[in-house]
Amino acid sequence: MLSHRRLPLTALRTFEAAARLLSFKSAAEELRVTPQSVSTQIRQLEADWGCLLFVRQTRKIALTDAGRALARVMSRALNDIRTEVETYISSGRKVVTLAVGPIFGLRWLLPRLNKFYRLHPHIEVVLHHSPRITSAEQMETMVTIDWGTGDWSGLDATRLFEVTFVPTLSPTLLKQHGGLKKPSDLARYPIIHKWDREEWTSWLKLVGLGELKFAQEVTMRDSNIVMQAALDGHSVIMGTFPLIRSEVESGRLVCPFATEYHPIRAYHLLTRPGTRETPAVNAVCQWIETEARQTI
Repeated sequence: MLSHRRLPLTALRTFEAAARLLSFKSAAEELRVTPQSVSTQIRQLEADWGCLLFVRQTRKIALTDAGRALARVMSRALNDIRTEVETYISSGRKVVTLAVGPIFGLRWLLPRLNKFYRLHPHIEVVLHHSPRITSAEQMETMVTIDWGTGDWSGLDATRLFEVTFVPTLSPTLLKQHGGLKKPSDLARYPIIHKWDREEWTSWLKLVGLGELKFAQEVTMRDSNIVMQAALDGHSVIMGTFPLIRSEVESGRLVCPFATEYHPIRAYHLLTRPGTRETPAVNAVCQWIETEARQTI
C-alpha cells in the first residue's frame, strides 16, 4: 500500500485530466505542461502500479477497466475537494450539494425551495441530477434523495414519504377511447412504462389482469416526460401520488379506478455517516424531513 508520503498527487491530477478529456494533448493544454510530460507521468503510474490505465491507439486513447475505475475515484475525490473549497473557503455562503431525481426535483423540491431560502438565506443548495445509487461509492453529493427500500451500503437513510400508483390520463384521451368502466378497458389505450414494467405489472395483478395486453406500449426513462405525455393526451401513465395530486385536483388529469398500488420502496434522504455534523448540511436535511412529514 502506498503511504501518504509516496502518493503521486501530481501524476494523479494529470491522469484525471487525461481520463476526463481522453487526450494527452488536451490534458497538457489544461494543465499547462507538455504532452510529453503527461505521457511520462501516466507511464510512470502504470509502471509503479503494474497495470495499464490507457489503451494507446492511433491519434486517440481509451481507458482500460483499471483506468475507468481509477477515473471514477479521482473524479469523485476532486469534486469533494472542490465542494469543500466552495463551502468553507472561497465563499461567505455555505454550499450544500443535493442530488434528486427528475420528477421529485421538479414536482416536490423546487416549489418548496423559496421557503428554505427564507429560513436559511446564507445556505446555497446546488442541485444535481441523481442516478439510482446502491452504495456510498456512487454518491457524489453531500445529500441525495433516492427511491428504494432503505438499504444503501455505507449510507445513512431516512425514509421521507411513501407513494402510491394509480392509472392516470387526460380527460381528452379518456373521451377519445370511449371511457374506462372497468380495468380491462385499458386494453384499448396506449400506455407508458417508466424504467421497467414493475408498476403496471403490479397494479394489473391487484385487479386480476396479469395477462392484459395494451394497444400500444412505450417505455420512457424520464418521469417528467412521462408526466407531460399524459397531460398532452398521448397515453395512460401510472400516476405517482402525491407528486401529481395538483393536476388531478385541477381536472387536468383523471384517475378512473380507485385501486392503488403501494410499493415497498419509498423516497429516502441519504447522507454519508458524519456528514450531518456540518451545520449547513444538517439544516438542509432537517428542512427536507420537516417538509416530507407534511406531504400526505
